[in-house]
Amino acid sequence: MDKKVIVTICREFCSGGKEIGTKLANKLGCECYDKKLISLAAKESGFTETIFENIDEKPTNSFLYSIAMGTPSTTGLFFQNNDFLTNDKLFGIQSEVIRHIANEKSAVIVGRCADYILRDETNLIKVYLRADKDFKIKRLLETNKNVDIKHAENLLHKTDKRRGNYYSYYTGREWDNTSNYDLVINTSKVGIDNSVNLILDFIKNMDLK
Repeated sequence: MDKKVIVTICREFCSGGKEIGTKLANKLGCECYDKKLISLAAKESGFTETIFENIDEKPTNSFLYSIAMGTPSTTGLFFQNNDFLTNDKLFGIQSEVIRHIANEKSAVIVGRCADYILRDETNLIKVYLRADKDFKIKRLLETNKNVDIKHAENLLHKTDKRRGNYYSYYTGREWDNTSNYDLVINTSKVGIDNSVNLILDFIKNMDLK
């Protein structure tokens, strides 16, 4: 792709977001950022990846995700100015990493409120992936042999609720409101590879700046 394009993917749990993001990035000749954002945020800030994993797409609360200075396994992590490292500050660090990526090159970014963080970015395509429950349960059972159907249903509900709360907290918007997005795809109806092709066709028909 000659011109820079940023694709953000919000996704229901087990709708295929990671797989679609990876395949799309390969087609576009760029990188897909999902869990990789945790590593980049840790490297940028100097904090451990564990800290960012603990708050990954979880809404903020009164509990301080913190550790003792220089000891990752206990409580009470501080900045040099002795200010607590809260969920909001970790979100801010990750947001800066996302903005830096978008400023430098084409990318596919999965989750992490990237669609909102980059809302003023040129050539931004905001995608939302959803799927029917049976499709999502099947995908979950295929990837996790230790989960039964009842547990799978509960996990789907809890994960999507958590993601929705996280998104609403940091954006003031409803996560599953389709008006927030440029393209909404039901992956259980279209399939994974066809979803990738739909996004590619959408990009090709865009008037890229």
